[in-house]
Amino acid sequence: MKKIFASFVFVVLFAGYAALQYLNSSAVAYTSATSSQQIADNTTAPLSSPPPNPIPSQNEPTPVAQATPPTPTLTPRSQGQYVDGNYTGRPENAYYGTVQVQVAIAGGQIADVQFLQYPNDRSTSRYINGQAMPILRQEAIQVQSANVNGVSGASDTSGAFQQSLASALSQARS
Repeated sequence: MKKIFASFVFVVLFAGYAALQYLNSSAVAYTSATSSQQIADNTTAPLSSPPPNPIPSQNEPTPVAQATPPTPTLTPRSQGQYVDGNYTGRPENAYYGTVQVQVAIAGGQIADVQFLQYPNDRSTSRYINGQAMPILRQEAIQVQSANVNGVSGASDTSGAFQQSLASALSQARS
C-alpha cells in the first residue's frame, strides 16, 4: 500500500512540474515576440551627435563660414503598408471553437478588425472571449500587424486570432 501511495504522489508531482514547464514556455513565446520587436525598434533609432562647442578656445582658430550640407528631402511614402479593402483570414482552431477575422484596410492602415467566428457555445467561452476580443482588436489596430500580445486567460483565442489576422494581412500586402 505504501508503494502505491508513494507512486501516486510521485506521478502527481511530476504532472504538476510538467504543467508548470508548459505554462512557462508559453509565456516565454509570447514575451519573446514583443521583446524582439522592442529591440528592433531601439536599434533603428538614430544616434545623436554631441552638441557643438559654442565658445572657441584661445588656441582654436575661429571657424570661417562653411557651406552647409544639403538637407535631405523626404520623399512622400505611400499612406501605409497595405492595400485598401476588406480581407478575410483563414478560420483557425482555438480548441473550444474556431476564430476567423476580417480586417478593414483604409489609407494603407488597419482601420478595423471584426470577429466573424469565435468560440461562444459555452458560457465560459462567451465570458473569456467577451473580455479578450476588444483587447486583441485594439492592439492589432495600434501595432498595425498581427504581432499582438496574447491575452492572459485566452491564450487559445489569442493564438488563433494572430494566425487568422496574419492570413488576412498577407492578402492585403502591397
